[in-house]
Amino acid sequence: MRIKPLLIATAAVAVALPAIAQQVVQQPVPAPVTAPTNNVASSPEPGAATEGGTSVVSPGDESAVEEISNLNLPPPPPPTEYPGWARRDPWVVGELNPAQRGLGDNPWGTSSGAFLSVLMRRMDVPLASRWAHIALRDALLAKARAPVEVNPVDWVAERSWLLLRMGEADAAKMLISAVDTDRFTPKMVQVAVQGALATADPPALCPLQDPIGKYDPMIRPLVQAMCSSLAGEPETASAQIDDARRRGRVGGIDLALAQKVVGAAGGGQAATIEWDPVDSLTSWRFGLATATGMAPPDRLMNAASPQLRAFQARAPLLTPQQRLDSAMVATGLGVFSSQSIMDLYSAIYDATDPGDLAGTDAWQLRQAFVGKDADARLAGIRKMLDASKNPLKKEALRAAVARAATMVQPDAKLAKDAPELISAMLAGGYDQAAARWASAAARMDDEASDRCWAMLALGAPNVTDVGTSRLNAFIKRDKSKDRVRSALLVAGLLGLGRITDDTANSLNRRYDLGLTHQTSWTRMMDGAAQRGQAGTVLVLTGTGFQTPSFMQLPGSHMFHAISSLKRTGQDFTARMIAAEALSRT
Repeated sequence: MRIKPLLIATAAVAVALPAIAQQVVQQPVPAPVTAPTNNVASSPEPGAATEGGTSVVSPGDESAVEEISNLNLPPPPPPTEYPGWARRDPWVVGELNPAQRGLGDNPWGTSSGAFLSVLMRRMDVPLASRWAHIALRDALLAKARAPVEVNPVDWVAERSWLLLRMGEADAAKMLISAVDTDRFTPKMVQVAVQGALATADPPALCPLQDPIGKYDPMIRPLVQAMCSSLAGEPETASAQIDDARRRGRVGGIDLALAQKVVGAAGGGQAATIEWDPVDSLTSWRFGLATATGMAPPDRLMNAASPQLRAFQARAPLLTPQQRLDSAMVATGLGVFSSQSIMDLYSAIYDATDPGDLAGTDAWQLRQAFVGKDADARLAGIRKMLDASKNPLKKEALRAAVARAATMVQPDAKLAKDAPELISAMLAGGYDQAAARWASAAARMDDEASDRCWAMLALGAPNVTDVGTSRLNAFIKRDKSKDRVRSALLVAGLLGLGRITDDTANSLNRRYDLGLTHQTSWTRMMDGAAQRGQAGTVLVLTGTGFQTPSFMQLPGSHMFHAISSLKRTGQDFTARMIAAEALSRT
């Protein structure tokens, strides 16, 4: 089996893939056959009898060893091959049923795979929208036939690479592991290496170690040493580490971490890790440190990208408390669901001494669910939502209390809490529970009522029309810069079909909302929607949402994205993205 070598990233998360990679699926190559060591018989001593090709040493020779001639050697073993029934189709790789995710049976339709690959490779993540992240991840994980004009294995590599850059380490690993390794292209090998490091899984590097020098010969001895130790060959591993120390060009913490992995696998190597001289966290350093149960220093993690924080959030060898800060980032991105972050808080609660629980976030979240009365539960929700002002962590806290918020009874007297409660419910996808607040919101004062009404007008199900007078009142009271909230609201309502084209055009002209701006992106989005290509629409949505905040998102992008999502049967995703825009601005 022919395996390409390893590429180790030196950036904070990973190095971009080469612009050009071979587009030919590799074919299996027979494994080399190792000849037995005693395959040639010694010349018989004088006087020895020879019979049937076997030479027997005379009785005077105490060893009396039977020597086997070349004629008696067994035939070489056949090359290791995948049995036919075990082969997997590289054209159909994925984990999710696209029809069950609202993507239809053929999410990519007739789209060019080469074109989609370029869009995905150039996409700047994280996206502005958590719900757009979730929907795009599901599309990339869909088990659908690869589009035309692309090598199917390279198509898996591009999907996996984008998932890794989104912080979705486990999702990427699912796709990588679904391709037979003898079919790996150079691009796929590089992505597989990054997947192994992102998931802190050194054994996954071993099938990729053979011709490692093609991509990065400096680290080949280190990978070989780790794999030797994992294969139960500690002496070989120790010798390879020593040789790498003497002759290799990789030293410092990178060598020490490889040595620590060797020791953890039973290689008998002790290593002291000194983080003080380290000023950056590469994927190599993160992956090997995490694989041995070591959390990098906070100063390095805090300076790392959000994607790498998401990698740490799912590291199984770290304690729940060690993973909590990164899990908040992962939840804000959309990597973790509201249930996942609640489960993590539950694990922290169970592991904390009862005497130390009071005042912790785990305690407050528990109070939000099982407080002695409605006031105690609401107080728990308030304290959780006030725990951070960081945009990603704020959205994560909303997701964490989403289910608890559904148990609060709608009441106009809760005007100060209602906008955050509705934001939390929509962050968790509880659209019907949020819709119960519509009548209470109508009785609140202008500011609270406007925030609640706008989110519900976009996010609640079964809204067929929005009154023009109410919409005009909202826009007149909008204090956001350049009326960006009004532009996002009108764009979302028009995309969902909840206001007419005439109403939208009138408001656009009156308040200069910029909804009619046309670009090549808007035309591609409309074309993909017209052809019913749900997956292509989501990739284009990601392309159009390449901004840190909804405050920088043009209203025209919101309209075309929401309209196209709805036209391709993704109504829930469209509503959640539109409501999220008003929640986070």
